[in-house]
Amino acid sequence: MLGNPYQRYRQVTVETASVAELMVLLYRRAVQVLGEAEGAIRGRDVPRAHARLVYAQEIVAELMASVNLEAGELAHQLWAIYDYAQRRLVEANVRKDAAIVAEVRELLAGLLEAWEQVAAQERASQAAPLAANA
Repeated sequence: MLGNPYQRYRQVTVETASVAELMVLLYRRAVQVLGEAEGAIRGRDVPRAHARLVYAQEIVAELMASVNLEAGELAHQLWAIYDYAQRRLVEANVRKDAAIVAEVRELLAGLLEAWEQVAAQERASQAAPLAANA
């Protein structure tokens, strides 16, 4: 068992989250990490920028792995977006280019908004039967 209550809370949150909620968590973290990478690049902190960009690439790789390509054209389009983001992050890391990082951050922020809407609709549909029974 984890000793830190915050770590335990995070673990329980992840273990009990729906797919949409997990996607929101991943996107939020990616957007946050990319903001940190931008700041590190602008501050000329190359080791931190590299570490943040590698971490963002890991998150995008996880997002790519989550796509069920048998689900149809939309899944293929989403995978292509992730592939593009991944390639741009590699380029940003090689060049230490904050503008490329900002581009990917904005791209993922847009997708985050969509997943937040999906998660909200999911919560609302789960709450409706509970409210009807109250």
